[in-house]
Amino acid sequence: MSNPIRIVTLYSGSGGNCTYLKLLDTTILIDAGKSARTLCNSLREIGSDIGEIDAIFVTHDHHDHVSALEVLAKKNEIPIHMTDRSAALFDRDPSAPIHSRLVRHDPVFTEEVGRFTVTSFCTPHDSRMSVGYRVSFVYEGKNYAVGIATDIGYVSDSVREGLRGCSAVVLESNHDEEMLMKGRYPYELKMRIRSRRGHLSNRDSAAFAADLAAEGTKAFLLAHLSEENNEPGLAWDEARSALSGLPVAVAVASPDLPTELLWEPEKEAVYDCR
Repeated sequence: MSNPIRIVTLYSGSGGNCTYLKLLDTTILIDAGKSARTLCNSLREIGSDIGEIDAIFVTHDHHDHVSALEVLAKKNEIPIHMTDRSAALFDRDPSAPIHSRLVRHDPVFTEEVGRFTVTSFCTPHDSRMSVGYRVSFVYEGKNYAVGIATDIGYVSDSVREGLRGCSAVVLESNHDEEMLMKGRYPYELKMRIRSRRGHLSNRDSAAFAADLAAEGTKAFLLAHLSEENNEPGLAWDEARSALSGLPVAVAVASPDLPTELLWEPEKEAVYDCR
């Protein structure tokens, strides 16, 4: 039997973010950055279509996570789930079509979508409100979960609890600390990125990955890499070193192209690549 679940970052980085999750006949997106046209083209590239999407879940209101939503809402009747505080971004135009699609929530909520149970958890980031998602499902009588957490300034208790026990995790590995500090960003921006409401470094991401692996996580897709302050090889090397040869898959998401995490229920890591 082919793999019943697909986990694909359609693109991931400061230019735009969107993660695709499909389990048999249920398909959702986490975030919808870039343009609606780019998003739809990326879906077709992996053999899917916007018409297959059952729901979109948004982590927070920053442009690189929401920029496709308004156009998508004009043409598609897809529920868009986000926290009420993030949804306030669209209150500037009460007549916009997106309002008929928005499903507003408290910061911590649970929503059933087909075969998926999607539960949010708070993440520390400098937006109106930021959350990650734990996507749970049952397959052949067993319980599994996939976690998505990017744009996190540090590994808070809510992040740790939200991802604990997930079989596969899309995890931020935003920057190499040395590259960031030696790079051309203004000092204030460097401090914002390093802050507890900024982004997770390779080192902190790798240490957290090791903790999660010790509790059963079998696969990681390192995401939201800075194109200015990171390199895929650096993120991968840091994670692989922290995981110390454990049978855990590690892949690095592309900023522009779909990247699939080849994890299957009931199996060990399928592949391990940069």
